[in-house]
Amino acid sequence: MADERIPTVIVDDLHIVYRVHGAGSGRGSAVNALSRILRRKANPNVREVHAVRGVSFTAYRGESIGLIGSNGSGKSTLLKAVAGLLPAESGKVYTQGQPSLLGVNAALMNDLTGERNVMLGGLAMGMTQDEVKERYEEIVEFSGINEKGDFISLPMRTYSSGMAARLRFSIAAAKTHDVLMIDEALATGDNRFRKRSEARIRALREEAGTVFLVSHNNKTIRDTCNRAIWLEHGTLRMDGATEDVLAAYDEFTKAK
Repeated sequence: MADERIPTVIVDDLHIVYRVHGAGSGRGSAVNALSRILRRKANPNVREVHAVRGVSFTAYRGESIGLIGSNGSGKSTLLKAVAGLLPAESGKVYTQGQPSLLGVNAALMNDLTGERNVMLGGLAMGMTQDEVKERYEEIVEFSGINEKGDFISLPMRTYSSGMAARLRFSIAAAKTHDVLMIDEALATGDNRFRKRSEARIRALREEAGTVFLVSHNNKTIRDTCNRAIWLEHGTLRMDGATEDVLAAYDEFTKAK
């Protein structure tokens, strides 16, 4: 059917638990650890943080989904789990195609020039060398890196955090993705860059991909996303149309 919705990400009763190792292991810790394993005793110096608690949803091709919630609510953890970077304590994540988490797949290196990083990042995002060369000028122009000088030829360690974030986004946005996940990448840069970025997110969605966007800027979520998922303390509080979820979240934050 022409109007059939095609799922790209299915998250099924997902639980993510971080284990934070405290002090006190000291010398001989390997021997002590082996002894505990053999006796099946828990390590008293390990604290468990249940970051995502039983989250379930299905994302579809052509959707742009905003992830909202208080700091520490599990948004970034959820994206990392969908990208396959964190193991599930229980539950499952199913994806169609290769998910790309902005800033991770485009793993740029500070000691290399921006020019070399465009090539490196493009290859990391799955483009061929010819594709990167073909889109090089477009990537540099989109990032705005050279608007105040020839920064693209300088090492990335000379860039501000905003410049580096803009370059990462520009590399990632040059490719059409099955699933693209963006974590606060649009929080940097001027209004002109944000508008270009928001327009590119809408274009990626229209090119039959799925976009997840974490942002504390409700206007960005409203302008770019047709659906929103609200997480709080690792649990899914609400999933629906962007305006409905943002309205409920605004009421929640006012009542706190």
